[in-house]
Amino acid sequence: MLSSVGRASCGATHRPVPRPCYDVLARQSLNNIRFISTTQDNRPFKNIEVEKEGHIEIISINCPEKRNCVNIETARELFSAFQSFKSSEEARVAILCGKGGTFCAGYDLTEVAAADHLGAVLLPYSNSGQAPMGPSRMLIEKPLIAAVSGYAVAGGLELSLMCDLRVAEEDAVFGVFCRRFGVPLIDGGTVRLPALIGVSRAMDMILTGRPVAAQEALQMGLANRVVPKGRALEEALKLAHQIAAFPQACLNADRRSAYYATYKAESFASAMNYEYHRALPVLEEAAKGARRFVEGEGRGGTFEDTDTPPS
Repeated sequence: MLSSVGRASCGATHRPVPRPCYDVLARQSLNNIRFISTTQDNRPFKNIEVEKEGHIEIISINCPEKRNCVNIETARELFSAFQSFKSSEEARVAILCGKGGTFCAGYDLTEVAAADHLGAVLLPYSNSGQAPMGPSRMLIEKPLIAAVSGYAVAGGLELSLMCDLRVAEEDAVFGVFCRRFGVPLIDGGTVRLPALIGVSRAMDMILTGRPVAAQEALQMGLANRVVPKGRALEEALKLAHQIAAFPQACLNADRRSAYYATYKAESFASAMNYEYHRALPVLEEAAKGARRFVEGEGRGGTFEDTDTPPS
């Protein structure tokens, strides 16, 4: 959960654009962002930024001079931001990133070291899903993308694991760096990492604490895309626009089913039963899509003339 990088700490229907425009749309999005400056209870954000562009929210940890380490105040702000995203009827996809070239280097070790007891500096677990890193125990019913630059280690790794997709810059580094200091993973690292990359590879990371570079992360399935330095957010926005343009009821039903099968299903039969019964309510979307196909959209596997983009 905690950091060991450096000494710093953290004080109606519409028709989407065709596929060739998604790169342009992502770049335009960077210039058309609306800032949200307060928490749900109207307290100003100090250590994070929340930006909105259409159906997409960008949640950024903003302590770049401190490698975006998280302290209890930052954890509260992150939790509030993700609660707001979770309850928003407009927002469809969220992107989590870090300002200044680092995703997140974990928790604030200097704050921990100075505390009389850990309860004073760690956000406690609760039934609402909050955890020491903030939102890492939440079960959010909408897609999340991590735009990873620089270090995503210790608690920062765990924050990236709560996301569905991880876009990593070519110099990004993942790792359980807290291993060297006897600090356990308590924000989902031991739960999500084996599910994502398998027990053997997860044990390699968990037991050794070694750094995993972007290309290796891609090979093992920890990263979903690797992009040039400085391009993670742009690529994440491209993916977010594509995902937000799909029929949402169907997309989120399939997403829920995949997570149920991974973490909750007691058997293959249980997982198959869940998938079937959760799909029934969204068959109206399927009927609309089938009619579009019969009318000529999407023939030959193309997305160019459809209402939905490619993956």
